[in-house]
This record gives sequence, structure tokens and C-alpha cells, in this order.
Amino acid sequence: MAVIRPFNALRPTKEKAHLVASVPYDVVNRDEANQFAKGNPLNYLHITRSEIDLPDAVDVYSKEVYLKAKENLNRIIKEAPLKTDDNPHFYLYCLIMDGRSQTGICATFSVDDYDNDIILKHEKTRKVKEDDRTNHMITTEAQTGIVFLTYSGIKNINELVNKTIKVIKPEYDFTAPDGIQHTVWILADEFSDTIINEFKKINKLYIADGHHRAKSASRAREEKRKANSNHTGDEEYNFFIAVIFPSEQLKILPYNRVVFDLNGLNKEEFLNEISERFEVKSTTEKEPKQKNNFCMYLDKHWYQLKARDSVLASLSLEKSVGEKLDVSILQNFLLHPLLGIEDQRTSSRIDFIGGIRGTKELERIVDSGKAAVAFSVYPVSIDDLMKISDAGEVMPPKSTWFEPKLRDGLLTHLI
Repeated sequence: MAVIRPFNALRPTKEKAHLVASVPYDVVNRDEANQFAKGNPLNYLHITRSEIDLPDAVDVYSKEVYLKAKENLNRIIKEAPLKTDDNPHFYLYCLIMDGRSQTGICATFSVDDYDNDIILKHEKTRKVKEDDRTNHMITTEAQTGIVFLTYSGIKNINELVNKTIKVIKPEYDFTAPDGIQHTVWILADEFSDTIINEFKKINKLYIADGHHRAKSASRAREEKRKANSNHTGDEEYNFFIAVIFPSEQLKILPYNRVVFDLNGLNKEEFLNEISERFEVKSTTEKEPKQKNNFCMYLDKHWYQLKARDSVLASLSLEKSVGEKLDVSILQNFLLHPLLGIEDQRTSSRIDFIGGIRGTKELERIVDSGKAAVAFSVYPVSIDDLMKISDAGEVMPPKSTWFEPKLRDGLLTHLI
């Protein structure tokens, strides 16, 4: 039984929403965050990446950074201003990118459901990133980043969502500089019971994006509970903010790879080694058209790699769902045995390029000499994600890239 709860969002005025809204903290580095927020003191990156307002010498994980985030939150609350809704609501959040729309319900979800695997995961989290967001939440007493959840759509909920979009005027409706349209509505209170009761019938929700934000909410809850002698379980810190989308509306882009050297092999040796496990041929295609196929950029030329029957036969005997993913095939039959990439999480010889950047970015990195070879992979499907999560497995690192991204700052959950 999944728990979903309306909440009193901290949010900007209609006039300032487009100025407050920012890209998620984890899709930009420090320099990029600084550029995004430059000249706009209301941009939420001043809160989520508050190191941009401190000297470069300050460590991004220092206490000073989190205190600055709290200071900036208080400042933006006054200057934007941001106000907390008097009553708890469910909110609708619609994103439109390249003519494709997805609409989800923004609500708070139970940390207990996360801890007890009603909300399922498909990625491992890194402690350093957990520490970062946990410290950020505890210091600011706010969840400033939104978790991205998915589930198999429900007819009753889809109908009330569509009804709201047709008859209610949105609170926010703007197009960001990257061309993505963001629209937010407040759901009528009369729909709240329907939503709550429909989710009670569900025993599986899935994290699509935001594993570290969810894990950090769990850790922050533990810290807050320890500090509260009157803990009841109903406090806001027992819940985390997320937008949940029907799975059929979502699109996953590939997460491509670049490797900085050929592990001591020359071009001919490398191609010969690959041909033992993959059929290799020249191509003008830059993105694979189906599973078990890859496109590789090497020495200003694209190649198509198709897993040989022997590789596929070995996979048919594999019980693990995750080992059959294309990103796993690439790792287990090429990156590890040929290029010596034993662990993609820790290797300094590999980097990951989100599919939103396109194959031109792969070409640019290789042509510049920074990397020796690039791989364009077929995207993981929503069905794959759910199967992995259901099996209690985890995907290889950087397997999925969801686009478009939710904006921070439009809806914040105070804890």
C-alpha cells in the first residue's frame, strides 16, 4: 500500500516563478551553476549549489556551504517572495519538450515506503553524495530537490488529471531558456481522497531519477527523529517531495560512454579484438536502432557493433535481468575485457555523456583528443527499469538519462 500525501508547498509568485526555477543541482557542475545563476539573485541554484556564492577555495561539502544555502533560502523567501500555501494540496506538473508532454502529480511520499521497498530503486547511491544532500536538508530544513517517480498509470487518476488541465487555470506556465515548457496547477481538494485511495491499491512505485535525494531524505529523517523526543511519525520530515508520472508518458535517453585511451592497443589491434565478440562494420549511423547493437566513434569514423550469437547465447543462460541490458553487454564484453575498465563507478579512464547532448558531443570529445573512443548505446526502456527494480537488482552506473528535467524552486517541501 503506497502512501501519497498533499503538502503545503513553499513556492514563488506567478510573476517570479520563471526567475526562481532552476535546473536540478546534480546536472551542472560548479562553473555551470555559476553561469546559470549569474545576474539572477532569485535563481534556486543559489540554494541548491550555494558554493557559487563562496570563494572557489571553499570545499563544496563544507559546513559553510550548507549554512550559505540556508542564508540564501531565507533571502529568496523574502526577496522573491516565496510563500507557503495555507492548506495542503496535490499539484500537477506538466513538462513539454519537442512537442511531447508528460504530466505528474507532485506530492509527498512516505520515507517508510522508501525504506521498506514499496518505492523501488534501480541504482546504488554514493555516500559522499548522500552526505551532501542530507546535510543540505538538515541545515536548510527543506527538501529543495524533487524526486522523479513513476508507476503504471491508473484510469481514475488520469481522468481527474485531464479534467484539471482542461478546466483549471495554471499557477505557473512558462518556457525555460532551453525550450522546455513548465506548467503547474493546484489540484482541486475534491480529488484528494480519490488520489489517496487509488495509491493505497498500489504496492510498487519506482524511482526513475533522484536516488540520492530519496536516500538523503531517509537519512535526514533519522537525524531529525533522533533529535525529536516527541516524534510521532506524522512530522513532515517523514515524507519527501516527488513528482510521480505514469510510466507510459516517459522517455529514457541513452547514457553514452567515452574512454580516454585504448588500453595500450593500436586501432587495428582494438578492432580485431572487438570483432571476436561483435560484428563490426562501417556505418553512417551514429545511434543504434535496436537492442544488442552499438555505434562506436573511433579515429573520425563510425562503426556499428552487433553482439555475436555467442554473446547472446551466453546471456540467455544468465539469470540476472541486469546482465542482459545493453550497458551491461558493453561493459562485460568490451569495456572490461578489452579496455580494462573494471568498475565504471571508480575508473578515471571513462566518462558518461547524457543522451541530451547528442552524438556530436561524442565526436567533439574524441576529435579533441581528450578521449580515444566513444560508444553510443541503445536506451534502456521503462519496462527494463521496472524489471530491474522488481528483481531487487541495480543497473550499471549511468544507465538512464531522463529528459526533460523537473525544475527546482517551483515547489519546495519544508521539513
